[in-house]
Amino acid sequence: MRLDPYRRVLALPGVRPLMVLALLARIPITMIGVTMTLHVAQDLHKGWGAAGLVGAALTVGTALGGPLNGRFVDRRGLRPMLVVTTVAEALFWAMAPFLGFPALLVGAFVAGLLSLPVFSVIRQSVAALVPADQRRQAYALDSMSVELSFMAGPPLAVLLTSALSSRTAMWSIGGALVLAGLALWVTNPPVHTSETPGESAAPVRRRDWLTPRFVAVLAAAAATTMVLAGTDLGIVAMLRGAGQVGLVGALLAAWAVYSLVGGFIYGALPRAVPLVALLGALALCTIPAGLVGSAWPLLFLTLLPAGALCAPTLTATVDLVSRLVPASARGEAMGWHGSSLTVGLAIGSPLAGWAIDRGSPAWGFAAVGLVGALAAGALLFFRHLDTQAPGPTAAATAPTPPVSEAALTMPAALTADFATSPEHSAPAR
Repeated sequence: MRLDPYRRVLALPGVRPLMVLALLARIPITMIGVTMTLHVAQDLHKGWGAAGLVGAALTVGTALGGPLNGRFVDRRGLRPMLVVTTVAEALFWAMAPFLGFPALLVGAFVAGLLSLPVFSVIRQSVAALVPADQRRQAYALDSMSVELSFMAGPPLAVLLTSALSSRTAMWSIGGALVLAGLALWVTNPPVHTSETPGESAAPVRRRDWLTPRFVAVLAAAAATTMVLAGTDLGIVAMLRGAGQVGLVGALLAAWAVYSLVGGFIYGALPRAVPLVALLGALALCTIPAGLVGSAWPLLFLTLLPAGALCAPTLTATVDLVSRLVPASARGEAMGWHGSSLTVGLAIGSPLAGWAIDRGSPAWGFAAVGLVGALAAGALLFFRHLDTQAPGPTAAATAPTPPVSEAALTMPAALTADFATSPEHSAPAR
């Protein structure tokens, strides 16, 4: 397998520094969940249920704020949004260690609403910097960057909290987020311009791009993170039942490495794989992951197929969003994509927990896997919903190359660009 596709992407102007900034800027975000949980449960002595409420408030705020911040970027530009969200992050994290539980609950919601949208900004900038026929490789790199951030962030949060204090960890998160906001403001990565000929940045109506096909991609993104969140909880529950809680970190790290490798392979493939096939395979491979019973070491093996499909499935969702939506509306669209990922995470853990409480850890894997498989089936069933031809406005502003229904469903015929772009007309590497 050759590295040429990745070399070509990284050689594009602005891509290499953007990827480095993405990796570093996401680490403090991945520290938030663990830090807030430990602060509420241990320092405020409110228990795990109260910690879950604060996490839920932050999640709901983030899900609501994503599209609003994205629309702000589309209308006013990146820098004004960065000023508002960076100041909000600085204020919240400076005060958070001193807030009582009720104030922290409200503050977490507001902080989520005005959170620095690093994920969506980076993905929107990737779409602006990278031609459409190379975005799959670029988003695969981005997904691998996310995995590395999640491998670094939570352990760092635990280390700071245990070695120093949750107050230090919270201030560290706030300081790092302010630095990330300043770095994005200084570098000011493009969010509307594009190297792809034919992509218009002219304003468009929301109804021209908010189609059933776009909603289907959001549903697939939510189903993906639902499966991942449920798997995460299932791993913890299974190892706890086996008395091997100390190995949770090692198994989660292995799972992340599987995803990292899968994302690398997916980006290097000569052709993309349909989103519905990736989602269906991820869901079906998750179902048997917990059937190892007392032979818990086999989890390292049974999680391999599903783990390797995590990054490719997420890559496919964001790649399709970048193609389905005109450049002038991509900020809001990426905000909706981020919100769908957040919603999936919020659904997955309670669903798996409910199944585990009523059965065993294996039922947690089965529950999210079955729901994910049903979601993939629904995408196949409703694939003909968006059959009307685009109107004049949509046709004039639609991204080039267009995305066909096959990109969502049919393995035999993917998107039109696979037949015409230099990348996909070349011999398989």
